[in-house]
Amino acid sequence: MAGHLIRRLHQQSTQVFQAGTRAAGFDMTSVQFAALDAIAAQPGIDQAGLAAAISFDRATIGGVVDRLEGKGLVQRAVSAADRRARRLTLTPEGRRVLAASRPVVEALQAEILAPLTRAERKAFLALAQKALGLA
Repeated sequence: MAGHLIRRLHQQSTQVFQAGTRAAGFDMTSVQFAALDAIAAQPGIDQAGLAAAISFDRATIGGVVDRLEGKGLVQRAVSAADRRARRLTLTPEGRRVLAASRPVVEALQAEILAPLTRAERKAFLALAQKALGLA
């Protein structure tokens, strides 16, 4: 069944990501990497916007941001427009870690889909985007 295969592929992807980033000296999850990348692309984004940008649950994005802040990679500031909102930006260390880890993460993408040919990878990505309503 599709759901089972997707779950297994997710498990494999997570394992490859964790092993590869850890071996390269980075302590982060794929969700943390996605969050860093989204914050870099949209400095000042709030937590709700970040959750939407990376398709993550709004109720648990705070924990992700807490961990990134605890590692000194992200800083939060109260929004001038809405005192309930927290604006997120990368710290200098966050920018350094993101820049250094990006080539590692990009290389891991090929490893995740290693059994597929280049054409099959392209087709897989197109179909996955379509299934998610992104294409």
